[in-house]
Amino acid sequence: MKRRKFLKAAGAGVASTGLAGILATHRAPVFAQANTVHILRWNDFVPAADKVLREVFAPEVQKALGLKLNVETVNANDIPARATSAIQSGSGPDIIMLLNNLPHLYSSAAVDVSNLAGEIGKAGGGIYAPATQLNTVGGKWVSLPWSLVPALIAYRKSWFDEVGVKTFPKTWTEYHDCGKKLKAAKHPIGQTLGNTFGDAPTFTYPLLWSFGGQEVDPKGKVVLDSKETVESLRFMTQFWKDAHDEGGLAWDDSNNNRAFLSGDISASLNGASIYVAALNGADKFKTEKGAPLHTDILHAPLPAGPKGAHAYHTAFNHMVMKYSKNAKGATEFLTWAHKKENYEKWFVVQKGFATGPTREWENHAMWNQDPVMLPFKTAPQAQSRLMGFAGQPDKKAAEAWNKYVVTVMYAQACSGKMKPEEACKWAAGELGKIYT
Repeated sequence: MKRRKFLKAAGAGVASTGLAGILATHRAPVFAQANTVHILRWNDFVPAADKVLREVFAPEVQKALGLKLNVETVNANDIPARATSAIQSGSGPDIIMLLNNLPHLYSSAAVDVSNLAGEIGKAGGGIYAPATQLNTVGGKWVSLPWSLVPALIAYRKSWFDEVGVKTFPKTWTEYHDCGKKLKAAKHPIGQTLGNTFGDAPTFTYPLLWSFGGQEVDPKGKVVLDSKETVESLRFMTQFWKDAHDEGGLAWDDSNNNRAFLSGDISASLNGASIYVAALNGADKFKTEKGAPLHTDILHAPLPAGPKGAHAYHTAFNHMVMKYSKNAKGATEFLTWAHKKENYEKWFVVQKGFATGPTREWENHAMWNQDPVMLPFKTAPQAQSRLMGFAGQPDKKAAEAWNKYVVTVMYAQACSGKMKPEEACKWAAGELGKIYT
């Protein structure tokens, strides 16, 4: 190519990236796209946390790394559909937040972040064992744990006192007896049994385990249809009728927050979002006696059943997508975000609603500010089981969770649509389709 012809062609290329070219192609120039990292996350139940990402992280990342951070947030229940669509089309967010064991479901679409996970664990005193199980497939880290939202029961201390319960019940039987009195006093318990990502499965899975029920055995054979599972269903059906707001069958993860804050329910399994909202809105949320509502809220773990007490806490993980045109920038952003001085800015506004992925965050000074939040500090240590117990929290377990098989089983029995035995057999059949 002669020099004159080359300069003419080069000039045309430059022109195409100018304003006229952008308008004609409806596409930003390649160099601009390469410097943008698009992250898809949930609408945080602590809005201040999303504000940190947009108003603190974004400008600081631009300055530190030369990356433009595009933060998109949606309802957490919509994330699986968005992830599936992006993977199938081969385009979408560079980073997608995936809940619980969903990283196993999408592992083939992930960038290997094992080196970064090793750095994060080493710097933070070790990543929690459950988080390791949720984010690794075949010995490879397919995503990074960002936070854990512990599920504890928020309850109105004064209303429990009024029915003669001075300390929170230790067993399901005691909680049932207490709940009867509360509902009779027009202060029912509120619990979602809807197809929603957080409060429903964090209630139903531990309930199942506490009676000795399990989805599969250690070899992956479906064993849900058992006398232990049926016993848990019989208990919950009666407990639901005697003590609960029965509208909870249709609730999502926000309905119980609103019901509690408006004084319609006395207790609910929840992250700390109810308490944090009451704390931040002390002038708005009051008790019937006019005191700030947050002064009448305490937290307790789920009660014990015949086979002990168990817990499941919702995990939030970040996956760098293999289809991304800027996987390098996405990894650089996560490296930056996990540095203590940066992550801390997001962590402190959560006020304990979300805990960190490594053990160092248990020692943060924030925990000394509010004794009501202390039960959340050590909650991650109490989690010893994951979806798919007594097997692995693998791809099949993720599919079962994503289809809400266990939660729907309890909803079918509590609604009266199926007898406990029928609901158990139905759920076992659904699991059988997945684990075949």
